[in-house]
Amino acid sequence: MKKMLMGILFVMGLFAGSALAAGDIAAGQAKAAVCSACHGADGIAVIPGYPNLKGQNEQYIVSSIKAYKDKQRNGGLAAIMQAQASMLSDTDIANLAAYYSSLK
Repeated sequence: MKKMLMGILFVMGLFAGSALAAGDIAAGQAKAAVCSACHGADGIAVIPGYPNLKGQNEQYIVSSIKAYKDKQRNGGLAAIMQAQASMLSDTDIANLAAYYSSLK
């Protein structure tokens, strides 16, 4: 019984994790218009020193934006990203991450 319960919890955790990470690529593309000023229309940065987002790991993008939003990232140009991230909902963040990670 205990093994079955653990198995069920494990499977539920897998589905919950994928549901949290799943964003809407089209909505992310629409939201990315503001991001393109620094990170490029195709996710390749147009300003030296700014990171490329094209093909970046989805979960990394989510955690990075949330870290800026929560003011846990403070170096370099963090003030710019903190201001941008503060205007994003969790859904916006997931959508942006889905969009940029989908670019190959």
